[in-house]
Amino acid sequence: MFPDDVETRLRLEARRRGVPLAQIVREAVEHHLPAPEPGRPLSFFAVGEGGPADASERVDEYVRRAVRHRA
Repeated sequence: MFPDDVETRLRLEARRRGVPLAQIVREAVEHHLPAPEPGRPLSFFAVGEGGPADASERVDEYVRRAVRHRA
């Protein structure tokens, strides 16, 4: 999955810290990813009362439209 030299460095760091290799990888990925953008969560359709009558048949369309609208 990783080039040999990177995998070696990951294993050495995991051993040095006494933690699983997966923890080192997760921390490295989290460190380099941008922070999540603040925003409101998507409202989902037909959860409870009041959604569109055809929500179950057209859920993909409604979600696509909602996501596009947020961008």
